[in-house]
Amino acid sequence: MFSNTKLLIAASLLTIILGFSFLWFGFQPLSQPIPTPVPITTTLSRPEASQSAVFGIEGERAVVTKVVDGDTLEISTGQTVRFIGIDTPETVDPRRPVGCFGKEASNETKKLLTGKEVVLQKDVSDIDKYHRLLRYIYLPLEGGTTLFVNDYLVRQGYAKVYTYPPDIKFNEQFRQAEAEAREKNIGFWRVCR
Repeated sequence: MFSNTKLLIAASLLTIILGFSFLWFGFQPLSQPIPTPVPITTTLSRPEASQSAVFGIEGERAVVTKVVDGDTLEISTGQTVRFIGIDTPETVDPRRPVGCFGKEASNETKKLLTGKEVVLQKDVSDIDKYHRLLRYIYLPLEGGTTLFVNDYLVRQGYAKVYTYPPDIKFNEQFRQAEAEAREKNIGFWRVCR
């Protein structure tokens, strides 16, 4: 009888511990297979649109099915992707008015990326609090060049630097790009001062 009581107590404690573990860590069954990132390694020359061509890009390939606004898009897996390190003026938040130069930023991102295959590169964080993938976006161009889209949008005055640690790999590069756009008085900096 004493050993049955010990067994019952041990089973109860195990059940309680497992229950708290699920509450603490969450339980999310895998409903879809996790895509394996496809490494991309190629030697590229500098693109005309940006001064930051990237050599030896690694990341996962995806097709852009929809551009939500200047810094957010949807890919063929149905996931939403938020650009790391930048922020474009708001165009779709129903709680806020359309930001100055927001439509232009959104239209530029649409023109660049809609229907295109891109390379998504992670920094430290995988997703944000809205469950959007956080990624740097690279657009392969004709002639073997690649456009680093996050940098391009800042450098051309469509976006500002938006630093959100721990994802800061290109923070200094983006700050330099923003300073150049400001100095050249282009895009947002020309219209919305």
